[in-house]
Amino acid sequence: MQIHPTWDRAKARLLDQFHARLAARARPATGFVSSPEPLSIGHLARGRQLLAGNFLFAGQLVEQPGALIWDVGPPNSAFAAEMQGCAWLDDLAALGDARARERAQAWVLGWIERFGRGGGPGWTPDLAGRRLIRWINHALLVLRGADRDQSARFFQSLAQQTIFLSRRWRSARPGLPRFEAMIGLIYSGLSLTGMERHVGPAVAALTVDCDREIDADGGIPSRNPEELLDVFTLLNWAVQALAEGGRAVPAPLTSALARIAPTLRALRHADGGLARFHGGGRGMDGRLDHALAQSGFKSRPGAGLHMGFARLAAGRTTLIVDCAAPPGGAAGRLAHASTLALEITSGRRPLIVNCGSGISFGPDWHRAGRATPSHSTLGLDGSSSSRMAVGDDSLIDRPGEILWDRNVMDDGQRLECAHDGWSRTHGLTHARTLDLSLDGRSLAGEDLLATLNADDDRRFAAAFDASGLQGVPFAVRFHLHPEVEAALDLGGAAVSLALKSGEIWVFRQDGGATMTVEPSVYLETGRLRPRASLQIVLKGRAATPATRLRWSLAKAQDTPAALRDLGAVTDEDQE
Repeated sequence: MQIHPTWDRAKARLLDQFHARLAARARPATGFVSSPEPLSIGHLARGRQLLAGNFLFAGQLVEQPGALIWDVGPPNSAFAAEMQGCAWLDDLAALGDARARERAQAWVLGWIERFGRGGGPGWTPDLAGRRLIRWINHALLVLRGADRDQSARFFQSLAQQTIFLSRRWRSARPGLPRFEAMIGLIYSGLSLTGMERHVGPAVAALTVDCDREIDADGGIPSRNPEELLDVFTLLNWAVQALAEGGRAVPAPLTSALARIAPTLRALRHADGGLARFHGGGRGMDGRLDHALAQSGFKSRPGAGLHMGFARLAAGRTTLIVDCAAPPGGAAGRLAHASTLALEITSGRRPLIVNCGSGISFGPDWHRAGRATPSHSTLGLDGSSSSRMAVGDDSLIDRPGEILWDRNVMDDGQRLECAHDGWSRTHGLTHARTLDLSLDGRSLAGEDLLATLNADDDRRFAAAFDASGLQGVPFAVRFHLHPEVEAALDLGGAAVSLALKSGEIWVFRQDGGATMTVEPSVYLETGRLRPRASLQIVLKGRAATPATRLRWSLAKAQDTPAALRDLGAVTDEDQE
């Protein structure tokens, strides 16, 4: 008999509530073993917004000036989870003035008053771990000016949450949630008097998960670059806390950091942002560089794949391509049908992107953002290279075979890759070849749809007949960053792309498809709504067993090789 996942979640919630109320009777900690130093980084602008009563969590905005944060009615469970995790303390600490301190103190003490006896949605292992780390990180901010009773309640709540974690961390979902729970337990066990006994078991469990969840190449099962950065940051904190507490740092922890560091470097564009794949965003400005510097590992990425991604870099240009199947099962709940999709950045300016995760904009945007047409790659007959299950978050019918090869040539670098995601439905394999010049000023691309065997030929013939003998329709899309201006040029034979830096790029194709510039969207977590953008679309029909389309992207001749571009990518108003 198979247990339904809904029942598993309901059972976990009941157990969380039971142990939360049991922990509320726990013996309190009396103080810190040593004065903690803040580790997490906040955002100054978000701190100001919080003080103004603008509560922006999970892409939803609630405006309640002067309100206690716990009086805000969360519009959905994701909003409530971000509130309960207390990462907003980072933003108030970044502001750091008297008003921010007063608000931080009122909100933390308000949480204790309202939820400290074991109620509310924040008593889950991952949220408890996230909250403990923030409360301990910013304890000096919270306790400055507090009276004895307030301090006692603060430490009592820390102890209760630590005991809850010690009993419930095993129920956290593998991956980032379990890392948050275990490292929260380690951090609080090292920081609070009387809680040291929880450190050893948590460290032992963390070493097991480092070996199990982080593969030999420094990747994680979800293939989400931003989630990998989150895990890397948490492991950094754990190593630092153990070292400062006079504890030996187990080799699996440092080995995990050593494996992840070059992978993150491979997934970083020239502007410092992460490639946006499989539910991940670019990451907060400066966070990746800070985490890499904090780790102390300076190894560079090799020439192979990193978590399934290939990276080409030359001059001011970086290109990152998804060369693996999306993850399946539980690890693939946020995965995208993005096989062979690419992203390109020139200097500090993103040029070609993927639309990104729409999870914060509701289920329809979430589903749309995961589909192949939301990525800069080829889509066939309006379908995705991996199909989404009906009524489920998982991806099914994923590509079974993906090939790739990378070569360094006299005049640049070549990446060749292919996948069979449409072989079962249309008998076609998609192959993509990318040639990046030695100076990074030009990229030549080729997309090929081809049958590879007799079975493919039969399936393609059936698809061709179903098209009314017109050929199977395809579209190759190149989604542009919202700050890129695009216009058809040379009578429709080219598209001029203007970047804020002053660079001009020109996109051309060999005439085998119809080229248009169409509306697109840029789905960015933390904004209220999708940002309008543009996309270059090449449309055609595969009428033979081998259909080839060539295109190119090159800097205009009058664009200097070196360009002084001091401004980072603009953070526009949250609108």
